[in-house]
Amino acid sequence: MKKFLFPTDFSANAEHVLNYGYSLAKQVKANIIICNAIIEPAEIPQAGMISWPVEESEMLLLDSRHELKLLKQQLEEKEQTVSFNPSISCVSEAGAVVDVVNHLNQYHETDLVIIGTHASSGLSTLLLGNHSRQMIDEVNKLLLLVPPAAIIKPVKKIAFATDFKDLVKDMECIHQLITFARPLNAEILITNVFNKDKHAPEWFMNELANKADYPHIYYRVVKAIHPVSGLDWLCGHGDIDMLAMVHRSHKFIEVLFGGSQTQNMAGHIAIPLLVFPANT
Repeated sequence: MKKFLFPTDFSANAEHVLNYGYSLAKQVKANIIICNAIIEPAEIPQAGMISWPVEESEMLLLDSRHELKLLKQQLEEKEQTVSFNPSISCVSEAGAVVDVVNHLNQYHETDLVIIGTHASSGLSTLLLGNHSRQMIDEVNKLLLLVPPAAIIKPVKKIAFATDFKDLVKDMECIHQLITFARPLNAEILITNVFNKDKHAPEWFMNELANKADYPHIYYRVVKAIHPVSGLDWLCGHGDIDMLAMVHRSHKFIEVLFGGSQTQNMAGHIAIPLLVFPANT
């Protein structure tokens, strides 16, 4: 993990996300890119009927750069450590949020995108608004969703929730999670809350133990009538600092959470949610 990308709209919630991510970046020794996507007239309803002066776009760009500079200064004024202090760069681009994020991910070769959730509406995120589900579907990077209630503290335990329906994909994501967890020295709790009758195959756990080269991996089954209630219990009583899941497809999300309940899940848990893209 070398670079974190933070889309921001300069709101108080976005500032909390940035502070959380800055603390995480220091722990894993990653640098930071803060970006702001300037909404183009084409994205505004009936924008074709409105005259949009070039001067207005230039003013928005200047304002964006000014606000990004202030955010950078605020982070650089935080207490510095001897071991590692992230370098911070800022980017303003015009365009749809997802397009801007994907472009920056590719150009800067980022490893993790960090956005915020809103307590009252789940995945309505910082600048993202209704783009939240599109971010999960189309951003081809690890995505960390940080709720307003997330406490800024060292990450010591991460739960990887899975249904064991795609063992090859699970193995790939767990190895990627180990790369994330290793500099944190965090425990990884592989958890089945989706199908209490389907346990991790013995060969899967043996191969993980033999090839992962990471001693802090454990396995647990959480019995629940519905996956969401099991995840709720895990987040509230499992003493974990982060929940990790694989986003397989629209169908997977709809089956798992019943459509809009995905937003509710991310909105009401008080810990960050790490989402692995389907094609990672």
